Amino acid sequence: MDLTDLAFGGGGLNRAAHLRPRADELWSSGAAHVLPLWRGRPLFQGEDRALDLVFTDAAHPLIAENQPEWLFLGQRGDRPLFAADISSWTPPHESADGGPGFGGEPVPVEAPDLPPDAHFADLRAALYGLDPWESEVAATARGLFEWHRSHGFCANCGQPSEMSQAGWRRDCPACGRPHFPRTDPVVIMLVTRGNSVLLGRSPGWPPGMYSLLAGFMEPGETIEAATRREVFEETGVNCGPVEMLASQPWPFPASLMIGTRTEATSTEITLDPVELEHALWVSREDLALVFSGAHPVIRKPRRGAIAQVLLKNWLAGTLPSPHSPR
Repeated sequence: MDLTDLAFGGGGLNRAAHLRPRADELWSSGAAHVLPLWRGRPLFQGEDRALDLVFTDAAHPLIAENQPEWLFLGQRGDRPLFAADISSWTPPHESADGGPGFGGEPVPVEAPDLPPDAHFADLRAALYGLDPWESEVAATARGLFEWHRSHGFCANCGQPSEMSQAGWRRDCPACGRPHFPRTDPVVIMLVTRGNSVLLGRSPGWPPGMYSLLAGFMEPGETIEAATRREVFEETGVNCGPVEMLASQPWPFPASLMIGTRTEATSTEITLDPVELEHALWVSREDLALVFSGAHPVIRKPRRGAIAQVLLKNWLAGTLPSPHSPR
């Protein structure tokens, strides 16, 4: 199975958790390697498939003048690696950005010692432009900052909580309860029936965008049960045995996508209109047109996302045999 397109995971980031208690010292050491983020967007240079993250030091004006919250991400060689949230920074020109979770156009940055094409951009637009290490770094930083942004109050007593452990925990001064970053498991299903695969689109998606069905797991539920439940709830299709194929961190805002496959035991589609606007069975021949960009209705899947990777492997016949070792 070819996972080379899969973004965000497996980059070999050295998280160096043993250094988190020394993060204040490392931040001030002059050796810090810092990735700036603005409203959930990392700082990039380049474009399309030739993107790179832009790192600064902690004393750079873009960092120092915006009094950021920062996270210790680990080590890059011998250098401590951080991410800094500079959302208080004001772009030189009006931005249409709507805040965390929204795309919008790239926002150029002019500051000393930055590349001339430095810009903040939505991480989803860079799925296939980063190498695996940079991809993992950016996803980790964005996911942590999103968690802090939405968890500023103690879930136990309702009082404001504070960042601690170099960004890997929040503590409540009022009741003493610690809180740790959460990841929401999501099953994303390759549902096949002979020569066809089941695709759907959610209300509000861009024209022509279809993908594999997906849904959040519920408490007390196995991956296999969640796969069958979600497919049936959204389309009325029944499924047989389930296997896990791959997984992908998805920091929009805090999911772990668990890719599964299953063979449908029925084909009639009954939509849940709240979840899906449309669903259909797509043959291998039509999926080949989708990947070539020649399909009249369905556009090419986003490269780097787990749905694209699973569909590409099914189309190419490179999925592992059912129940075979991976």
